[in-house]
Amino acid sequence: MDKKKVVVPLVCHGHSRPVVDLFYSSITPDGFFLVSASKDSTPMLRNGETGDWIGTFQGHKGAVWSCCLDKHALRAASASADFSAKLWDALTGGELHSFEHKHIVRTCAFSEDTHLLLTGGVEKCLRIFDLNRPDAPPTEVEKSPGSVRTVAWLHSDQTILSSCLDMGGVRLWDVRTGTIVRTLETKSSVTSAEVSQDGRYITTADGSTVKIWDANHFGLVKSYDMPCVVESASLEPKYGNKFIAGGEDMWIHVFDFHTGAEVGCNKGHHGPVHCLRFSPGGESYASGSEDGTIRIWQTDSSTYKEINSSAANGEVKNGADKITHQMEKVDIAKEAKNDGSEKTVEEKATVAN
Repeated sequence: MDKKKVVVPLVCHGHSRPVVDLFYSSITPDGFFLVSASKDSTPMLRNGETGDWIGTFQGHKGAVWSCCLDKHALRAASASADFSAKLWDALTGGELHSFEHKHIVRTCAFSEDTHLLLTGGVEKCLRIFDLNRPDAPPTEVEKSPGSVRTVAWLHSDQTILSSCLDMGGVRLWDVRTGTIVRTLETKSSVTSAEVSQDGRYITTADGSTVKIWDANHFGLVKSYDMPCVVESASLEPKYGNKFIAGGEDMWIHVFDFHTGAEVGCNKGHHGPVHCLRFSPGGESYASGSEDGTIRIWQTDSSTYKEINSSAANGEVKNGADKITHQMEKVDIAKEAKNDGSEKTVEEKATVAN
C-alpha cells in the first residue's frame, strides 16, 4: 500500500453540537470569512484563512441547519428548526430581521445581487424575501414536490436550484414564471448541491454518487461512484482539477476530476462528515462534523506549484472547459419552452460574543 502524506488540519472548536453547514464568503478587501451552522443554535463567524473565531450570532432557539454570507461578507443569514430564518449584521453580530415560517427552515441563500434571500424547508415551499423591504410578504415559488434540503441561485438570479429531503433529483426553477423547467436526475436524495464560483458547474452528492453538471446546458459532465456514503462534495474553484467528498466514514476523500481516482484521504474527525467546502481561492477546504468541530485542511502546495508552473506555460485549463466548449449555452427561458465594504477586520471582530 502506498504511503500517503499526512495532512494536519487546523482544528476549530466552539460548537457544542454537530456542525451541519459551512459557507465561505468571496474574497473581500478584508480577506475571506467562514460561517458555520450547528445544532447548538449558534452560527459562528471565523477568519476563513486561519479559522480564528470572530463572533457568534445569538438569537435562534433551535438547531441551525443552514447559513450563508452575502458576497461582501457584510450580512449573514441562517435557517433554523425554530421556524425562522434570520438576517444578521456580520460586522456587529446584531439581528437585522427574523423571517417567520410555519415549519422548520432547512436552507437559505443570498441572491448574487444581495437584495434577496431564498429559503426552503419542511413546508415544501420556496420563499423569496426582499431584503430592501423585509417586512413585505415574500414571493412564494410553486410548491416543491418534497421538503426542501438545499437551495442556490443561478444565472444572475434568474434560476433557483433546489433538492428535496425525501426524493432524488435537483430541480431548476425559472424565477420569472415560478415553475420547474428542468430536473437533474439522481438515484437518491441530494444532500449537497454547490454552484461553482464562475456559475458554470453544479456539484451534487446523493449518498452513493458525486455528479458534476453543466449549469447552462444541464448536461452531466462527470459522475463517480463513492467508496462510502457521502453527504457533501465540493469542486476545487480555481483549476477544477479535483473535488472533495465526505460522509459516514469520517474521512475527507480527495478525487481527481478527470479520472475519479482517489488522490488523497484525510482523517481527523471523530464522527460523520456533514459538510465540506473549498475556500474561494482553493488553497484550503473546510469540513464540519458530527463531532462538533470544523477542520481546515491545506491543499497540497506542491500540486499548486506544479499547476501554477504549467499554467504559466499555457498548459493548464479548467478541468471541464473542454466539455463545456462543445456545448451551446442554452438560455433558461428557451429550456422552459422546450420541455461593498470599507470596514476593517478589527471592525468585523466586534461581532457580539
